[in-house]
Amino acid sequence: MDRKIAEEDSEEVEIDLGDSSESEELEIEEEPQTLWKAQASVEEEENIHTSTLVEISDTKPLINTRDPRGINDCLKVTFEDVIAEPVSVRSGDRVWIWSNALFEVSRVWLYRIVTVGLAIPMSVLSGVLFAIFSCFHIWMVGPCVHCVLIGSRWLQSLLNVVLGVFVLPFSRTASRCCGGFSIHLAKE
Repeated sequence: MDRKIAEEDSEEVEIDLGDSSESEELEIEEEPQTLWKAQASVEEEENIHTSTLVEISDTKPLINTRDPRGINDCLKVTFEDVIAEPVSVRSGDRVWIWSNALFEVSRVWLYRIVTVGLAIPMSVLSGVLFAIFSCFHIWMVGPCVHCVLIGSRWLQSLLNVVLGVFVLPFSRTASRCCGGFSIHLAKE
């Protein structure tokens, strides 16, 4: 009996992480796609004899657009952006090629090593901080603002009466008095 329940629970469930406004469009057009799975390319579908280590590789990114809003466009640095030799002084071709290769390899691998040590703790810290701020805003700031607005409705209506009785007639009178004036600019 337990095995039957486990088999029923092992069904794959797709979770749509999109906006509620997009859900109607997705129902009409196509089924929602899970956002955390990489799409298989044609070569991967044809070649079924590859190992899982080859499929999960650093050379084949699982998520193609990791900066869709272009927040870090300033960090797209290449070797030519950092090292540039003028025409008058040049090093040997082999030195230039090896320097380029070592620059790229060290940049990529040092970034990967540093992100292994920092990315996960910073992600956890950011998530905790965002959760604290969200909780604080939802349970503290929002209710306090609504209490102040509810408590100050009488002040808002009093201010509307004062403005309607004293300021509005004065402003209309001033606008009618000054409405007859016109200014003409002429070049001499």
